[in-house]
Amino acid sequence: MAHINTNPGEYDLTASAFVVRDDFDEPRIFLHMHKKLHVLLQPGGHVELGENPWQAIEHELREESGYTFDELEVLQAKDRLRSLSGTQLHPTPVVVNTHNFDAEGAHRHTDISFAFLAHGEPSLSPVDGESNDIRWLSSDQLTQLDATEIFENVREIGQYVLNHVYFQWERSSAK
Repeated sequence: MAHINTNPGEYDLTASAFVVRDDFDEPRIFLHMHKKLHVLLQPGGHVELGENPWQAIEHELREESGYTFDELEVLQAKDRLRSLSGTQLHPTPVVVNTHNFDAEGAHRHTDISFAFLAHGEPSLSPVDGESNDIRWLSSDQLTQLDATEIFENVREIGQYVLNHVYFQWERSSAK
């Protein structure tokens, strides 16, 4: 679906997923080559009208990676709210950040990034039209990527997830 906000200076809300797999020789993170931007990115996309960020990431993961929530565990900070009266409490994101989407800075995204754990390949393939250039990268491989292959903020979040979140955060059902 198209951007909800299209005028200069407006922001779109996006949700993204840093998926770590633990069935390699070392933890590796999922990135795919974005078909329009031609850089490696985590799965994610716009939060559409009528959905919350958790619903958005569920369908974006399915579309871009082939993973469904029943195949994943969500990584959660140990010290977090576990219930909240009168609300639907969503998993704690790894980070919430606002960044320019275009080189001119006329359009921005505020992204809510979640972390997930997978123990193997997804049961499904990315949907037609999504990138099939999928990479499972170690921390060292992330470091070695050229600046033309990855945005620095994606590299930094990926490193944080691989080197801290994966080892220190609790695992719970993503469903």
